[in-house]
Amino acid sequence: MNANRPVAYVADEALLDDLLKLAAAAGCDLELVPDASAARQRWSSAPLVLLDQTAVTACVAQSLPTRAAIVVVAADPEPPELWKQAMELGAERVVTLPGAEPWLVNALADAAEGPPSNSGKVLAVLGARGGAGASVFSVAVGLTALKAGDNTLLIDCDPRGGGLDVVLGAETEAGFRWPDMRLSAGRIAAASLHESLPTRRRGNAQMTLLSGARKGEGPAPDAVAAVIEAGRRAGEVVVCDVPRQLDATAWAAIDRADLTVIITPAEVRAAITAAQTAEELANRGTTAQLIVRGPSPGGLRADEIAASAGVPLLTTMRPEPQLAQSLERGDFHPRSKGPLTQAARATLTELATIRSNPGRGHGDLRAVS
Repeated sequence: MNANRPVAYVADEALLDDLLKLAAAAGCDLELVPDASAARQRWSSAPLVLLDQTAVTACVAQSLPTRAAIVVVAADPEPPELWKQAMELGAERVVTLPGAEPWLVNALADAAEGPPSNSGKVLAVLGARGGAGASVFSVAVGLTALKAGDNTLLIDCDPRGGGLDVVLGAETEAGFRWPDMRLSAGRIAAASLHESLPTRRRGNAQMTLLSGARKGEGPAPDAVAAVIEAGRRAGEVVVCDVPRQLDATAWAAIDRADLTVIITPAEVRAAITAAQTAEELANRGTTAQLIVRGPSPGGLRADEIAASAGVPLLTTMRPEPQLAQSLERGDFHPRSKGPLTQAARATLTELATIRSNPGRGHGDLRAVS
């Protein structure tokens, strides 16, 4: 038996039919019980209990104890005295349908996924200029986190980047890309992403890739936000490859990031654009850190580049041997002691020290619907 299955004791058949439809929309399997005695068997272990007015009366008569996460559901308008009956059982909320349908879908999905994790972290990666290597670095971070045993979600937020699946050598693999997702505002379960997207596995860990495509539209801001928060709730390392053109979609990722890094070659002109990008980020309330990719054609040191850009230096990165050849062959695997992996590890170490903001995206039974 799945301990994360919410329990529904609902005598009203029309109301139950509505709840089953909402549960399907949430990707949630309800456990239906016929009476208060059956409900008692799952009363303490179910993540969420749904009751109608008849069920509330029966549970009170059977002296079932108060517990958290009881939601009483009724058709609009709310029946008289229902709140009073619900309070006797310790219900946290009385909701009426159809008005509360969006809130209830979120509550069901949260319950089915289990307790939310507070460990999910979000990294946004930008390039100071075209060809800076942000996409390659994003994939390197994802693969490095996977090798470390962390579940990872790699999100392509750049509609003109050619697709992160090409960098990973996964362009022919089955699975959805952004144009297939058809997401807008709302909530998505991480389990749904794992089932529908290309995945790399290593031991018990997995890296899930949501790539752009060579045709079709890029992701909408609300869709990017929904996917990021799915990974955060699941406790995953979420890596976002963000376009240099800071449009609404880019901001959807940056605004949710715990750490934002700018990749810049060790060049004067790239340092100037890095400074401009950092200022734009700062105006939005984001403090970026810099990763300098050498060598410098003019002999500039990484700390000089960072100082001229006015951005804290996170780490440096030498050229990765045979990088161009491995990308062309579609077998990109950063060397375990190579420059990309070392810079990725430094970035993941910095990300781990930053306190996450896990409150975004989580449902709460006490929240206003």
